[in-house]
Amino acid sequence: MTVSISNIKASGNGADISGEVAKAVADARLAAGYSIDDLALTTGLVHDEIVRVEAGSDADPAKVRRIAAALKIPPSTLLLS
Repeated sequence: MTVSISNIKASGNGADISGEVAKAVADARLAAGYSIDDLALTTGLVHDEIVRVEAGSDADPAKVRRIAAALKIPPSTLLLS
């Protein structure tokens, strides 16, 4: 199955996918040299929202798209780790 930004929650193994997205977001943020607060400021999300995405407890596609845009990477990069 191909995971896309629109079907991440609809997939049967959401916990696994959320963990992969979480790791990809954290890795991309660190590679860009951003702190969580830097990324929150850039995306317009709050610190706790970034923390939840990176913990795998919130893989909201809209948030993942905002994070990808802030990091200047395609959203698919965060889904296909």
